[in-house]
Amino acid sequence: MFKSIDPSKINHSELHKLMLGAIAPRPVAFASTIDAEGRPNLSPFSFFNAFGVNPSTIIFSPSRRGRDNTTKDTYDNIKQIPEVVINAVTYSMVEQVSLASTEFPKGVNEFEKSGFTPIASDKVRPFRVMESPVQWECKVRQVIETGTGGGAANLVICEVLLVHVNEEMLDAHGLIDTQRIDLVGRMGGDYYVRAHGNSLFEVEKPLSKPAIGIDALTASLRNSPLLTGNELGKLGSAESVPTPLEIARVAELSEIKEIFENLILTHEAKLEKLHNLIRIALSEGRKRDALAIGYLL
Repeated sequence: MFKSIDPSKINHSELHKLMLGAIAPRPVAFASTIDAEGRPNLSPFSFFNAFGVNPSTIIFSPSRRGRDNTTKDTYDNIKQIPEVVINAVTYSMVEQVSLASTEFPKGVNEFEKSGFTPIASDKVRPFRVMESPVQWECKVRQVIETGTGGGAANLVICEVLLVHVNEEMLDAHGLIDTQRIDLVGRMGGDYYVRAHGNSLFEVEKPLSKPAIGIDALTASLRNSPLLTGNELGKLGSAESVPTPLEIARVAELSEIKEIFENLILTHEAKLEKLHNLIRIALSEGRKRDALAIGYLL
């Protein structure tokens, strides 16, 4: 049973909490700006993401405050000096980043309040955060104001001019090592998520490779009460259905033969045992074996 909610029928605060709770985790843009008087500002925003590379495009939104419809210093600064440094946020700095989100009086230096180290940028006037492992120097190409009421978004469209990467975060191929960088994401309420350790998992991207799709699986697999949607998705991402040789090979496995030679088991019980073996094979990375087992009955 679903609860249907019309955004026009609930207050902005309720809708905001619903969005933050359900559209997550969100990357955090730790935005460094500067006003016309040269005073720095530092603040995190989780309405943020990357949107393209030609030209390199990053967008974040310092939305209007819902309670009193005022604008944030970051937004005001960008209107004066259309430049920003977006600093990546890692687990080791998240408490300080949260502190920087405090609504200090205008002109207060959040670098000092949160204990971060400002370092000069090469192509823009705002400072970089030395403690951040990746810093994006950007010019602001456009600001799209989606409304004038409290809670309205201000989409700051940025073009990357220069990026600084701590070399300790790179793997042997010169790419960001996801395990090393230890990024955090924003959830609803006071919650964050740490992209590290057991919370990381891989899902193979089909992209240019062919895939048979879930609809090509046997009916017993598609209608399995045991296999999850994720497991069916793994099977459906296979490039081809199992060959007769693959099916014959798994049929000779001792655990498979034991199931088929058991005269007491019903057809449904055999299916359940086979699907359990499919789950085990998938968890061990043996997708072709798992798929072949699914075609035995």
